[in-house]
Amino acid sequence: MAKGSGFIAEFRQFIQRGNVMDMAVGVIIGGAFTAIVTSLTTDIINPLITLISGGKGADMGALNLKITDTVSMNFGSFIGAVINFLIIALIVFCLVKAFNKAEEAGKRLTHHEDEAKPVAPTCPYCLEEVKVGATRCAHCSGEFAAPAKEGGPAQAKA
Repeated sequence: MAKGSGFIAEFRQFIQRGNVMDMAVGVIIGGAFTAIVTSLTTDIINPLITLISGGKGADMGALNLKITDTVSMNFGSFIGAVINFLIIALIVFCLVKAFNKAEEAGKRLTHHEDEAKPVAPTCPYCLEEVKVGATRCAHCSGEFAAPAKEGGPAQAKA
């Protein structure tokens, strides 16, 4: 029984992660986007292919090879699916590229903030933060050999 409850607890922890929720939203948005791309392929690109190939209607005319009365090979549908895939792949590539650029910009901004932020001096005795120029720690009354400076611990008095 403990093994099962551990599995359920682990599954609950997995589901509650932010990444799983992000992935679920991505799948839903992806489904909606697929409908748009399918419509673009079916309603705009396929008729252009039909026009170019000399076919009539949505069956792609010359791109539909009839084998028997009930069996046919619809090359136009296949070409539409390939175009569909390429459009989705291009959009996903552009989104990932934009996300990576935004992430790099964020890292650069964070990196600059870390460099510009002064490091407060700390007391060598109690390791609490002290004010720049202090000669004694306000927390433990430890005495410093020199006034505290930015950038690290104050020097203890010998």
